[in-house]
Order: sequence, then structure tokens, then C-alpha cells
Amino acid sequence: MDRTSFLKLLGYGSVGSIVGQSVVGRTKSQKMIRPKKLQQGDTIGLISPASRLPKKKQYDKIIKQVKELGYKVKVGKNARDTYGYFAGHDEQRAADLNRMFADDSVDAILPFRGGWGCNRILNLIDYDVIRNNPKILVGFSDITSLLNAIYAKTGLITFHGPVGKVDWTDYTTKHFRKGLSYQDPYTLDIPKNDLCEDCNSLSVISPGKATGRLLGGNLSVLTAMMGSDYTPDWEGNILLLEDVGEDVYRIDRMLTQLKLNGVFDKISGLVFGQCSSCDRANSYSLTLEQVFDDHIKPFGIPAYSGAMFGHINKMVTLPVGMPAEMNAQQGTITLPEPATV
Repeated sequence: MDRTSFLKLLGYGSVGSIVGQSVVGRTKSQKMIRPKKLQQGDTIGLISPASRLPKKKQYDKIIKQVKELGYKVKVGKNARDTYGYFAGHDEQRAADLNRMFADDSVDAILPFRGGWGCNRILNLIDYDVIRNNPKILVGFSDITSLLNAIYAKTGLITFHGPVGKVDWTDYTTKHFRKGLSYQDPYTLDIPKNDLCEDCNSLSVISPGKATGRLLGGNLSVLTAMMGSDYTPDWEGNILLLEDVGEDVYRIDRMLTQLKLNGVFDKISGLVFGQCSSCDRANSYSLTLEQVFDDHIKPFGIPAYSGAMFGHINKMVTLPVGMPAEMNAQQGTITLPEPATV
């Protein structure tokens, strides 16, 4: 069950390299921190910072999958807890995140799932512990809150990529390993073949190239963070957006919220990944393309949609906070330097 369907149903460790580039968050300037790369045999800490899994046996299945990828596993103390639709109380979920960052034996952190709940724990996170013990944190959907808040508060590069419960396809696994360990420049593009028959193909909103740091993630979660001290500085950066199961008018409403908050005035470019099950045809609705044209095209920034990230089975892993270049006509994101050390 995806995050939107779920919501509708409810009616201290090794230090990475600190690089000298200045990163401006909403609260104060930070230094960009790249975590240590993930290698086979390293330990991944599995936590539940948001929603719980419906069935207890699903936890064991995910643990097995991660081990089969070649990693050791350490499970958070409260990861299997239950508090309504959450995986434990806010304090419990935040405590697991803080402990994983503080734990010298843990090399990377992977949530079991997203859902809803990360916004509720942002004020309970120990950002000093994270800054002093940088390591990989990867996830998407509701994990968008953690990725952007941690980057904004500490300067640590985080990663928009799979959570434990995804289908670990060859494509997803390949890009997971590449994104968390590759040490050379590389380009991510929209495949020309039918890699995903339900995915939206490349659609150029406004042509051109842009450079800037990659920021963003899930549109619904991001708009719920607007106005808080946990959003990063958008000025001159590239905004990444994706969503799932939202009617077009809701996408319209959320993009309007970003526009009214001045986000589109500040960013250098925009990449919209996949909006799975969003473009529902009816006689009175606008299309997603029309909504993109209405909200994004007037700003004249390079922008395209159809990139391989979002609620899909074959996804890339993207470093939040890293400098990148996008090319709207080609549908590419180029990373000129590694996100890990």
C-alpha cells in the first residue's frame, strides 16, 4: 500500500569528510558533509521513523532482503513498535534515529518504510549527534522530511532512494549501490526503452540547463514542511519532486503553495520524477502537463518531468544537497563529484 492510500485508509560513529563549500540552511550556515561510502559487508541500521508495517512478518522479510544484498543488519530498538498507524510514539521513533547515528557499528541507515510521521519527529532529532557522526541515510516518500531537514540543519548529504519494503529490482539495486559508493562523475538519464510501462516518459516543461544542489522529494510531504525551520535554502538550487495517488487538482494546489511561498522564484531548475496514478482522466480535469505549464513554465527555469524516481519499482538514488547539473531536453541529471568519501 502506498503512502497516499494508507493515509486515505486512516479517514553516536565514524566521521565522514567535511568539505569546505558553504551550505545555507534556514537557521544558519553549515559546511557540506559527505558520508563514508557504503560497501559490501557494511552494517545497515533498519528503523521505522514513520508508519508501521501492517504485518509483523514483513519486518523479517525486509531484513532477509537487505542481508541478501550483501549487508549486515542492525534493527532499531523500537522499529517494530505500534502506536496506532505509527511505529511507536514520536519519542521512540526519534530515539531510534538518534541511536543509529550515534552507533559506531552502523554504517548506513535505511527505514523499513515511509507512510506518514517523519514531520512529527523533526523537533526531536539530535542534529548535533548527526553532524558529529555523519553516515548515509536513504529513503523516499515520507522520508523526504528527514532528508531535507537533516541536510538543512547539519549540511550532511542524504539520499533520495529506496526504503526497505520496495521491490529490490536489478535497476533499483544497481543505482542504490552506485549512488552510495560511486567515486567518479556520472549521469542519470531517462531510459529510452520501456523500462517501466506505467512510468511517465520524458516531457520537457522548459528547455535549458541548470546547476545547483539537489533538494526536495515527495511533493505532499514537502508542502507540509513549508514555513518551518526544517526546509533548506532553495536559492539557486534544483528542486526534485514526485508523488503518488494524488488527483491532479491536489498537485495543482500543492504547486500553488510552493509558488506562493516563493520557491519557484528562487530555484535554478526543476525535475519532476514520477507521479504514479496521478493523471486520472476525466472530462473536467486539467492534465498534469497543463498544471506544470501553468505553474512552472512562466518562471523560465529549465524543467522536465518523467525522471526515474518516485513510487516506482525501478528507481535511481539521488544525493540531497550535492551539486549537480540538469539538462531538460535530454532528461538528465549529472553528478560531477561523488556524494560519498
